Amino acid sequence: MNKKDILELKRRLSKNGCTFTRVCGCYVDADHNKVTKIAETFLNLEDEEFFKYLDIAKKVLSGTIGNNILKLEFPLAEEAAGGRQQFLMGLRESKLKNDDLLDAFYDQVIESYDYVGNYLILLFHDVYDVITKTSDNDKLDESEEVYEYLLCAICPVNLTKPGLGYLAEDNRIGPRIRDWVVGVPDTGFVFPAFTDRSSDIHSVMFYTRDTKTPHSEFMESGLGCNTRLTATEKKLTFQEIVRDVIGSEGEESDALYMDIHENIFDRIDIPVEEDVEPVPVIMTPSTIEEVLNESGLNEEQTAEIKKHYEEAFSPEDLPTADYLADQKLVEANAKRKDRLELIGQVENLKQQLEATRALPVTEGDDEDDVPAVKTYDVILRVKPEKAAQIHSEMINGQKCLVIPMEEDEHAAINGVNTTI
Repeated sequence: MNKKDILELKRRLSKNGCTFTRVCGCYVDADHNKVTKIAETFLNLEDEEFFKYLDIAKKVLSGTIGNNILKLEFPLAEEAAGGRQQFLMGLRESKLKNDDLLDAFYDQVIESYDYVGNYLILLFHDVYDVITKTSDNDKLDESEEVYEYLLCAICPVNLTKPGLGYLAEDNRIGPRIRDWVVGVPDTGFVFPAFTDRSSDIHSVMFYTRDTKTPHSEFMESGLGCNTRLTATEKKLTFQEIVRDVIGSEGEESDALYMDIHENIFDRIDIPVEEDVEPVPVIMTPSTIEEVLNESGLNEEQTAEIKKHYEEAFSPEDLPTADYLADQKLVEANAKRKDRLELIGQVENLKQQLEATRALPVTEGDDEDDVPAVKTYDVILRVKPEKAAQIHSEMINGQKCLVIPMEEDEHAAINGVNTTI
């Protein structure tokens, strides 16, 4: 599953490109009661409804792959008779025209979806005639396959806030009538998954708006798939593991923490061309161990973090470097290192200045003169443009330093000004 596949589906959700055949739904109250149901031929909807439903469907195809959109695999048991994958296959084949199957689906969502409040379950049916593309992405006027799929969106329904409004019937300002409004999807899915421009009946594309606390219970109980962590969950889990071991307070632990993120970030492969998707770098336990060693952690800390890392992440769902590295911390670490380097340079200059002040001053020198240094017989201090003119010559068999002088130029020798 890649970004291009999802964008290909999303681009079709327009007035002229949309081919949804049907939309069905069920409004559920906070007590898990079915309040009302809808079943409409999608293309017969009035424009106002048409575009509102279309906006909801687009949201299920929005966000970042691996964070908002996860590819979930069905276990083999769910693909057998009576399994939830088989149920979704039957629901798709019914084209949302079988009321018994729809009711069973609504019941399945209500039983497995942990939500406090009212919500609307929406189901869209679509048939997409996938056009063949050449290697250079030119479209050919022939079908590669027919991709028939379901798109589900579960949207919270909230009561509008109280407020004042204009009451036209009474021609006055008064309390506004509060009503229930359908919000953007909180959770959703597309079945079957659209992978490499083809139908993948063994997978489902799962959508979550909240990447910190997605509805993992719906992944497992509602769809029958193994749960997966979002990129945000993986990052937060990793950060908690590291902080628990190295500590969360103090300059030393902060420096170690930022070095770890920088060393992870350095492993990200950033392509030169903007339209090329980067190849994800899987952070295996051994790779994490290398990062920790590079960052200066001791053996005991490294072993403990590696152990917790292996417990938190399954081999089939390991984080990638771009998930774990916090770019803000990487930038902060670069500034920290620049600041330390500057402090070191200033300290070095101070030491040089102190050493220079400690040297003996020759007779006749004043405070502005360069003190005599025992390892040199001659010390010159000239303007930068004059330094380039200085050269050596043999005069009367004696090696001499020659400093060209203009008529109006002055020189100071041992603190005494003179005109040459």
